[in-house]
Amino acid sequence: MKPGIHPAYGPVVFRDKAADFAFLTRSTARSDKTVEWEDGNTYPVIDVEISSASHPFYTGTARVLDTAGRVERFQRRYGSKA
Repeated sequence: MKPGIHPAYGPVVFRDKAADFAFLTRSTARSDKTVEWEDGNTYPVIDVEISSASHPFYTGTARVLDTAGRVERFQRRYGSKA
């Protein structure tokens, strides 16, 4: 790799305030805000609007669409002209 052209890669905390959920990972994302983590160290923190703790797909609150009704309606409108 060429030196000096890649962003710094280090530990960052991503925090979902809506779900009161945070996780520590490594990233090239940077932030001016910091937070003290469980291990006693201070890390940059990035607030996100949605994470696996608050996304309907992962929490099991996703709505199931009535696909059978939609297919039947499509067939009635645009069904074969045979």
